Amino acid sequence: QVQLVESGGGLVQPGGSLKLSCAASGSIFGSATMSWYRQAPGKQREFVAQITSNGYTNYPDSVKGRFTISRDNAKNTVYLQMNSLKPEDTAVYYCRLAYIRTYWGQGTQVTVSS
Repeated sequence: QVQLVESGGGLVQPGGSLKLSCAASGSIFGSATMSWYRQAPGKQREFVAQITSNGYTNYPDSVKGRFTISRDNAKNTVYLQMNSLKPEDTAVYYCRLAYIRTYWGQGTQVTVSS
């Protein structure tokens, strides 16, 4: 069974930065595609970033150039560096692992407000 634990969320002012982490248990991390999603109140969960086992990344236009996903297979951890944060980035951010099936973390709150 895979468990994902996110951390690094918090309150930040517009224009600021945060770095989220997601630590995975188990032995499949290195073969998995890792992603970040977010869900704002009253909205559907939306895709934020993805990194494959080979290191290829993908972002939607809404965060491209501001967010960077990376992974450390030795630590079974995926990161999301978020820069130039905007109030509309406020959401609960979820980590997802995909390998044969998908697993989700519990989420971490990011609030961008002055």
